Amino acid sequence: MLGLGMDRLRADMNRLLALLFHQGVLDEQFLQLQQLQDESSPNFVSEVVNIYFHESEKLLKNLRALLVEREFSDYKKMGIHLNQFMGSSSSIGAKRVRNVCVAFRAASEQNNRAGWVFESFGAART
Repeated sequence: MLGLGMDRLRADMNRLLALLFHQGVLDEQFLQLQQLQDESSPNFVSEVVNIYFHESEKLLKNLRALLVEREFSDYKKMGIHLNQFMGSSSSIGAKRVRNVCVAFRAASEQNNRAGWVFESFGAART
C-alpha cells in the first residue's frame, strides 16, 4: 500500500517538474543537480533547494532595503547582491529568476532605478 502512495507522489512530482520546465521556470541545470543525488545523499536536492531559498530570502531583503531608500545611490551594492542572486539561481537551474536578475543588473549598471521598477512589474507577469 505504501508503495502505491510513493508511486503517486513520484508521478505528481514528475508532472510538476515537467510543467516548471515547460514554463521556463527551471532549466537543465536542475537536472544536473538531480544527478548528484544518490543513495549516500538521498536528500541532496531538497537540501540544496532549501539553502537556496534561505539565502534568496536574505538577498531579497537586502535588495528591498536598497530599493526603498529615498536617496538611493549605491548601484554597486545593488549589483553585488544581484550577481549573488543570479549565480545561486543559475547553480540550481532557476532560469526565470536568473533572467530577472540579468535584467535588474543591466538597469543597475546603467544607474536606472526606474528600469528596476519596470523590470519588476514586467518580470512578475512573465
